[in-house]
Parts: sequence; structure tokens; C-alpha cells
Amino acid sequence: MNTALKHWKEAATLILAAGHRLSADGSLSWTPPTVVRASPLDSSRGRTHTPPASCFDYDVLMLKRSSKSGFMPNAYVFPGGMLDSSDFSSEWLDIFKDFSNSPSFGLRRVKQRVETRPPIFATDRLKLGSPIPGEVAFRICALRETFEESGVLLVVSKPEENTLFGRTDDMFSSYPAIDNKANELCSDELSRWRTLVNQNPSNFVRMCRELEVLPNIWALHEWSNWLTPAGTYGGTRFDTAFFICCLQEIPHTLQDQREIVRFQWSTPAEVLQSYQAEEFWIAPPQFYELSRMCRFPLHKDLHKFSSQRATEGCEQWLPVVTKDEHNTPVSLLPGDKLYPMDSSGGAEECISTDRELKDCQDSGLHRMLFLGSHIINLQITIAPKYNHLLPVIGEALPHDLDSQL
Repeated sequence: MNTALKHWKEAATLILAAGHRLSADGSLSWTPPTVVRASPLDSSRGRTHTPPASCFDYDVLMLKRSSKSGFMPNAYVFPGGMLDSSDFSSEWLDIFKDFSNSPSFGLRRVKQRVETRPPIFATDRLKLGSPIPGEVAFRICALRETFEESGVLLVVSKPEENTLFGRTDDMFSSYPAIDNKANELCSDELSRWRTLVNQNPSNFVRMCRELEVLPNIWALHEWSNWLTPAGTYGGTRFDTAFFICCLQEIPHTLQDQREIVRFQWSTPAEVLQSYQAEEFWIAPPQFYELSRMCRFPLHKDLHKFSSQRATEGCEQWLPVVTKDEHNTPVSLLPGDKLYPMDSSGGAEECISTDRELKDCQDSGLHRMLFLGSHIINLQITIAPKYNHLLPVIGEALPHDLDSQL
């Protein structure tokens, strides 16, 4: 863990996208999407135009935080949470070594240069006293938190390792499955381990050792890196690694009745529509990422893109909050014409640029305007870095989405 951080606590979250359940004969139990024009919403109110929910053949896991949570109470979030020192424990080295066919920490190399990598991944963890690379520890954190909060356990057992690691094709190209070992565990045993891990995160290491399983770090792909801006969410700030994982079908899911009081699997479009209808609240990073996922209504396309794009790396995003001439809150993102060159995260990062915001027309925009509690207007005219996606922000035909990438 990086104890030198002044403003943030390190964390990891997992965007879990699962295909609709298979029927008894192995076919998908959903109606193939039809080409339907998205209903135009009131653009003057800044609403995002998403493909209709019927176009999606997969759902995303969203968890409702408890009203008693100290961070974003009642919000719907992706599973995830704060890094624990056990995620960097040297005990993981022995657990991975026990799997003779596993590639250890053999994740595919990111093309992004080390000096331009987000600090959350580029930091030399050996200098901080851990032999576990950051890219591994944050994946372990995301998998542990997903198990704690939703009961979804993504692991690889020894009987499964030959299937996963013994292939001559790209091990990252096929859908990761819920390991049979996890499926074979009785509900009482799984509940017992889940309770123990919730009580003490270090029990996740113990669980993997005793059950002879590996956290399936290879199923998770780098997606983004968001930092909490100053003056929000009660002053708690996180440096969060966002990963994405595509599963073939929706796994058995539970809420933990502590931090999480409800879960739901919904298409990205359904989540955004429910948010805009004020049925629940999601934070700006979730809004942005779900809008990006709307570029891919088909699960296989999202999986192919996310697994291939992950080698490009990701960019660290620290939103910088200001207000326009109408006193409307505006969140500037990297690449915006007015994004400050030095946004190191100090308490004075909020800038006053009323006139500049008014004069800045359509060039170099990368920002979110908050026009109401459930209305976010995305204004983006820049090209995304590292071969990533732009959010869907205009009326589009589902079959036209590929041409907009």
C-alpha cells in the first residue's frame, strides 16, 4: 500500500458485464436485437441519447450502497472498495507458485510507457515493501471486494488451470467462466468464507490457499483510473483503478446486507434511463463509463474490445470542479481546453473560469455539466487517448455505433 499518498486512498472497482442466461439447450435466452432508433431526449436539458435497452444482450452488475455508508450512501455503484494490505501480501507468491501451469503474474504487457502510466500502476511497489506488482494487487482487491459485496467469486482451481493456461490460443480471447470449484462449494461453505473475508480481508488469502484456487486476475482488463475531486462525498477521496470483466452468463449474486442493500443486473441503457428518471442515483464516473459501454450493445463486441484495448493502458482522470456564468457546476476532465496543467489534487484545485467557459466554444471540450441532480450533459470534442471509447452522447442507430468509434 502507498502510505505516501496525501489526498487519496487507493481502491479498485470492477465493471462486471454478463451475457443473458443460456437456455437448457445452450442457446441464448434473449430476443436478438432489432434496429430501432433511439428516442431523442430533450438535448436542451443535457440528457444522453442511448441505444434502447432491447438492443443489449448483456447486463452490468450494479450494487446499492447502504444509507449508512460513509461514502456515497444510497448510490448505485460497481462492486469494489478500498485496497487492503493483504492484497499486497507476499503470501500470494506461494499461492500462485502452487499452480504449476499458471503464468504467475504473466499479464499481457501494456504498450503505454511506464513514465506515462497512472501512478496507481506505475509506482514501484518493491520500494514500498511488497513483491506484488500493483497491477496484480489491484486486481486481487477488485475480486475480493466483488466477492464480499455480491457473492460472485471469480477464481481458477487446479482442475481448471490446464483449460485456462494450457491453450495455445490467446488465453484472454475467450469468456472467463465461473470456475467449477466455486460452483461446487455448498452455499453454507461459501457463506462462511464470505463472512470471514468481510470480517477480515486477509482471510481472502487464507480462503484461496485452503480451497486451492487462484483469483482470476487474467479475466480483468484495465479500463480507467478515476480520482475523487476535492470537496465531494464528505471529503473522502479515492484513487480508483477501474477494471472490466465479461462473463458468459449472469452468476448467482447476493448482497452482503452491510454496505450493500440491493443488487441488480441491468443493461447500460437501463441504468442510465433509471438514473435520468430519478429512480436512483449514480456517481459521475459510473455515468461516464456506462455511456461508453453503450457503444457496444453486443456482449461479444464489448469483450473483444476490452480485452484488446487493455494493452494500450489508461489515463488518470482527476475531475476539476468549477462553475460557468450561470453558476452551473462543471467538471473538467483531462484534455479539456481549460483543464489546468497542474492538477496535483491539492485543496485549491477548484478554479474560477466563468468568462473562459463562456468564451470556450466547441473546441477542446471534455467536461460534464451538472444541470440537475439527475441531469449530466457530456460535452466532448476531443479524441480519447489509448484507443479508448467516447461516450454515446448523441442520437444514434445501434448499427451505426461502430462507425462512430
